[in-house]
Amino acid sequence: MNAEKRARLDRALSPKVAAVVGAKKAGNEYGQLRSLKELKGKVYSVQTDENEIPGILELGFENFKSMKDIPEDIDFVYCAVPRNPAVRFIVPDAIAKGVGGIVLFTSGFAETAYTGKFDGVEAQERIRQLALESDLNLIGPNCMGVYNPSVGLRFGAEQPLDENAIGSVAFISQSGSQAGGFISEAHAAGIGMSKVISFGNGIALHAADYLEYLMDDPETTIVGAYIEGVTTSRYEQVDGPDGTKVWEAITEPGQGRRFFEALRKLAAVKPVVIWKGGITADSTRATRSHTGSLATDNTIWDAMVRQAGAISVHGLEEMTDMIKALQHTQPLTGRRLGISAVAGGHSVEMADIFSMAGLRVDDLSQESYDQLAPWFSVVGGSFRNPIEGGGNFGDEDNVTKILDILDNDPKIDAIMVEFGGPGGGARGIEPQLKRADTYVEWRKRGKKPLWVVHGALGRGDPETIKQVNARLQEGGIPGFLSLHRAARALNRFVTYSERKMGEA
Repeated sequence: MNAEKRARLDRALSPKVAAVVGAKKAGNEYGQLRSLKELKGKVYSVQTDENEIPGILELGFENFKSMKDIPEDIDFVYCAVPRNPAVRFIVPDAIAKGVGGIVLFTSGFAETAYTGKFDGVEAQERIRQLALESDLNLIGPNCMGVYNPSVGLRFGAEQPLDENAIGSVAFISQSGSQAGGFISEAHAAGIGMSKVISFGNGIALHAADYLEYLMDDPETTIVGAYIEGVTTSRYEQVDGPDGTKVWEAITEPGQGRRFFEALRKLAAVKPVVIWKGGITADSTRATRSHTGSLATDNTIWDAMVRQAGAISVHGLEEMTDMIKALQHTQPLTGRRLGISAVAGGHSVEMADIFSMAGLRVDDLSQESYDQLAPWFSVVGGSFRNPIEGGGNFGDEDNVTKILDILDNDPKIDAIMVEFGGPGGGARGIEPQLKRADTYVEWRKRGKKPLWVVHGALGRGDPETIKQVNARLQEGGIPGFLSLHRAARALNRFVTYSERKMGEA
């Protein structure tokens, strides 16, 4: 991406002046304008319908009937008009105005070709040519837009703008719903975001463009992505079987290679987590009707992602868990876990789940057993590994003692503790926050990674768990909502760390 194009994209992703084209009362009560109410800058409306203008003015937005009439340079345009006027008027006006970038929320383009009708294909090809010829930063079409909480930019009025929403994780997505879902899931998990970009069909700016942009973005340290396909297409009219002209997708040469080269360069300097949509026959058909993406063979995809140095996940939960692990854990090249469980049955379950995930739950060193034996002969429970009974609330000294022993054991690489204990929930939130503080204080001097998982006895009120996890993560400890989620994330994290350490 050249410097001029990048500078314009900077303007679009962190706008000081924005315009919303086509906001209407019907359907969502001028939702696009309301979403930008908190933007740290000026927001204009562009609307020609005399019936809509009074409502827009009542909301406090200045309205113009043409984008070209706005008396300022425009950084960001959100286009919510139907396909035909978008192609005929709005995109040309954005080019003439020299905007930083335009989000084309409008759908009905090449993703409709599966129906056998090609007017959407023709329209998409027209705006693709316009964007390429003018070097316009066109995001979309068929997308939701951009979220940047640090400047108040969002595509949904419910999306958070509080200080906890702001961070250093970027997410790009071909799906608007997955982009919105990530914003909600990440905020609930305590992950702050720099930018989220929903780019839909991606006809002018492809996934590779966003990867290249984020590589040099100083506000971003970790990148997540939901990708349905990396092979991009243009459309040409060719002779059909009956002699009539039909539109045919022509794969642009080198786009797949360009994507993986951009991914490789980015992954060399920042962790990248990739969620590939469309890995089964059924979902492949869905991607064609969703964003018009061409499928990539899953075996080839996984191999290429590994070679590029990125991390593959499957689903929104795995995406957020992996990012949480990357944020709060130093590189880890060993798979030997020291586990502290709240009870005997849980210790067996934890050993099974973590072992089946590719981790190891080995015996501790004899020195550790010598330290644990006198103590456990009094308090009871097993201390082979997993260690039972380390989760009872109120036993903070015992918790710290177990952590110290595991930290000093040469046969242990990382520590996993189950959060919870008898009576914890019945006593309210304070004992649980105190336990979280105990882990945080220990983490300041502990040498080995510490992860926390909410087992069956630690489950309960979601708001309590949210507060506990927030306290943990402020202290650099990732908290996970289930044993299976923790096991998958830890296994992937160790694999990633091993690969990165091998490259060093």
